[in-house]
Amino acid sequence: MKTVADILRSKRTQDVYTITPDVTVLDALRVMADKNVGALLITEEGQLAGIVSERDYARKGVLQGRSSIGTQVREIMTTEVITVTPAQSVLECMTLMTDRHLRHLPVIENGNLVGLLSIGDIVKDTLAEKDGLIQQLEQYIRGE
Repeated sequence: MKTVADILRSKRTQDVYTITPDVTVLDALRVMADKNVGALLITEEGQLAGIVSERDYARKGVLQGRSSIGTQVREIMTTEVITVTPAQSVLECMTLMTDRHLRHLPVIENGNLVGLLSIGDIVKDTLAEKDGLIQQLEQYIRGE
């Protein structure tokens, strides 16, 4: 079974974008738009302090009437961040994301942030694995 480490190695970019909690929501949205990502990890003194996503902005910002200009990320970020390790299986991640309604999982190894796994990464990997299996079965049926 594939692991988180396998997916991280296969990702086009290994970049993990972080900001600090004192950044304004508007600046965080600009970074998300510029980097074409749906979430940013929040670090404070080198440690993971939270995550802010487009969902956080919609639910804790816009719907509560907060201004993206005058609101700091700390006011809308999720602080109870669920993380995974590189050794965990893709199936574990899929289950965790489904059960907890998550779209992003920070990857922590020995206390250090080493990556970010998105639901898109999981879907892409799962589809590639299924395509490979189909090809193998077709070759087997054809006797190749």
